Amino acid sequence: MAEFIALKEEADLEIIRVAAELHDIARDSSTGNHALEGAKMAEKILKEKGYHKEFIEKVKQCITSHSFSSGVVPETLEAKILSDADKLDAMGAIGVARAFMFAGETGRSIEDSLVHFEEKLLKLREILHTNTARNIGEKRHKILKIFYNRLIDEFSVFQDSDDHID
Repeated sequence: MAEFIALKEEADLEIIRVAAELHDIARDSSTGNHALEGAKMAEKILKEKGYHKEFIEKVKQCITSHSFSSGVVPETLEAKILSDADKLDAMGAIGVARAFMFAGETGRSIEDSLVHFEEKLLKLREILHTNTARNIGEKRHKILKIFYNRLIDEFSVFQDSDDHID
């Protein structure tokens, strides 16, 4: 997705490819913010591979600012593209599937997953940076809303009657 957007937006493909490959390197880390930790890990890897300092800094900026929860605003075109690609992955049918795969892995309830939709997934469309991502995101946002609204409708049936299923 990042490469697709980068081609459309005429960004530096090498930065995008490397940043996309490494952006979640610290995802399973217990250090807290995986984006900040991932940027540190990527810097070490890229130095060892002989990349020059300017390139490494651009990749680090992409990784640091890609995450919804990091609070770091992407500044470069490449950072905006990686951020957009990451958010698009959480939207649409793929986003719904990922949300419930995560819920199954962690024991998160359907009700808690609905809160996740409200607090994060349904807000992603508004923070996409590039025109390419906004165009893709529009369709994916509609899918999220349809699914979310359908779940709310199905849950409301039980709240409006005494016929609860245990």
